[in-house]
Amino acid sequence: MGLSIHYNGKFNKNANLADLITEVKEIAEVFKWNYELYHEEFPSYSKDESSYDGNIYGISFSPPECEAIFICFLSNYRMSSHIHLKFHGNSELQTESDLLYMLATKTQYAGSAVHKIIIELFRYLNKRGYFSELNLIDEGEYWETGDDKILEHKFKQYNDLMDSFSLAVNTIPLEPGETYENYFIGIANRVNGLLHLLFDSTRKNHHQ
Repeated sequence: MGLSIHYNGKFNKNANLADLITEVKEIAEVFKWNYELYHEEFPSYSKDESSYDGNIYGISFSPPECEAIFICFLSNYRMSSHIHLKFHGNSELQTESDLLYMLATKTQYAGSAVHKIIIELFRYLNKRGYFSELNLIDEGEYWETGDDKILEHKFKQYNDLMDSFSLAVNTIPLEPGETYENYFIGIANRVNGLLHLLFDSTRKNHHQ
């Protein structure tokens, strides 16, 4: 639970990976964000999309109170991370192997300002031609709209949802004879009701 960015894509074979790493590194240093460097050059031999050499290429960075953002790729040029490679790289199940290329970063606790910078960085790198493909779903809707007001509103909605969940846990007592299973199911039902309100509001905003 928490407002997140979901993304996947492919590196542009005609671009220079070292240049991308340098640009992202410089931005991370400006904001004093921690970052981690991986291999800076793809192997010279070509790989088909279904295979890779087990190494990670690119850079990741971590703003305060934010999960890591991976601008990283496998040798087949598809975006991934060392974490995804560890848990999904050797799976023979299609549903599991698909997860290898599906990245997500929770920005809920980092705040809207950091979220906006991350989105604008993806936009900048895309315009610079580093990606041959980039798919991004922004739960803050800033990627799609570029609207600060919508972004702030989405953060408020998610914060209110988190506050409501914490309030429910702290104020709803366990009834005599009630099992913890039923207790948490009751809380989950209340949260699901709030989620429906949140998503209904999102759909209305898209249609306006």
